Order: sequence, then structure tokens, then C-alpha cells
Amino acid sequence: MIKVGILTASDKGHKGEREDKSGKVIQERVAEIDGEVVEYLVLPDEREVISSALIRMADELHLDLVLTTGGTGFSPRDITPEATKDIIERETPGIPEAIRAESMKITNRAMLSRAAAGIRGKTLIINMPGSPKAVNEALDIILPALGHGIEILKGQSGECARK
Repeated sequence: MIKVGILTASDKGHKGEREDKSGKVIQERVAEIDGEVVEYLVLPDEREVISSALIRMADELHLDLVLTTGGTGFSPRDITPEATKDIIERETPGIPEAIRAESMKITNRAMLSRAAAGIRGKTLIINMPGSPKAVNEALDIILPALGHGIEILKGQSGECARK
């Protein structure tokens, strides 16, 4: 079982002015990797609020995976990548690179994503897009590899070579 946290960065969602459809997509899809959602938050686009929540999910709740949605674009309020980079110990650039590369086959707007990913302790944190459609597409790209990556992070596997 993979312990999962979902963090939606949305001022309107936090105020109850918009339904969090992207977070719900993540919640439904993590079952594909034997994931159990332990924490689900909708927070305002505030750097320190997001960073603090990510720290708590990693350091106190000891989640295996945290998937964020929203706040990865060009708007002045889009600060999820910065909040993530503030608290991670090791970057995992291949994950957002893979999402952008495959998403470019769908829309050239994928190049506008500033998403980041990294590791804090034994928690993998990945920034996802903000729309339900884009979240689904990104999960199609990364879910097949996530289970193995988390096994390695947790010390349950040591081989990355394909057989």
C-alpha cells in the first residue's frame, strides 16, 4: 500500500468558489498503484502555507507520495513549484520532464508548465497540472513507473534495470 497525499493549490477552491475536480481525479486514479489517500488538502496559493503542508505530509505523516495539482503556470499566484523546491532535499527532474515531453504531443501549451518534483526524506512530491484533463494525461504518463520508484525510495527494491 502506498500512502498518498493530495494537495490542491487554488485560491478559489480554498474559498469554496470552485470545485476541486483535479484533486478528485488524482484521488480516483491512485488506486491504480495500490495507493490510499491519507491526506487531501485544498489550500490557497500561498508559498509558505503550501511548503508547511508538504513538510507535514513528509515529516509527520510519513507519506510515500504527495501529488499536488495547480499553481504551476505563469500567473503571479502560481507558486507551487517554488514551494516544493523550498522543502525538497533531492530533485527528480525526469518526472516533470516526461510529463512535459509527452504532453507536448497533445498541446504546445505543455511547455508553459513550471512543475517540479523531488524527494524529501522518503516522500516523493510531484507537481501536477491544474486541469482535470491534464492531470489525467500526466497520470497516464507517470503512474506506470511510480510504484517501482516508491519501492526503491522505501528500500523495498534496489534494482532499476529492466529484465
